[in-house]
Amino acid sequence: VQLQASGGGLVQAGGSLRLSCAASGRTLSSYGMAWFRQAPGKEREFVAAISRSGGTTYSPDSVKGRFIISRDNAKNAVYLQMNSLKPEDTAVYYCAADPSGYSSIYYYAYDYWGQGTQVTVSS
Repeated sequence: VQLQASGGGLVQAGGSLRLSCAASGRTLSSYGMAWFRQAPGKEREFVAAISRSGGTTYSPDSVKGRFIISRDNAKNAVYLQMNSLKPEDTAVYYCAADPSGYSSIYYYAYDYWGQGTQVTVSS
């Protein structure tokens, strides 16, 4: 499966962005999906994960209540709605797919990755 992330950009603190991850090659309905991010000089960080059906989501405390992950299996896409953005959210954001169907919080569980989309939040 090929993943294409989009929707990043420059936004002021307090603003919102919606990231999209479009898949081709395979249907995403059997994949666990997640978003990760990586800031310069830092390790890749888990942002959100969603189960195959979309009925269960996971996110760390750092983004809980601000970021919402969702998916539309009919459109073969996953989304990340980011609200109340902070400068510390600045990073390259990656979508990832796990063919085993689990929605892990660990990056090494994911076999397929999008190319990343830059999110920059100015103070």
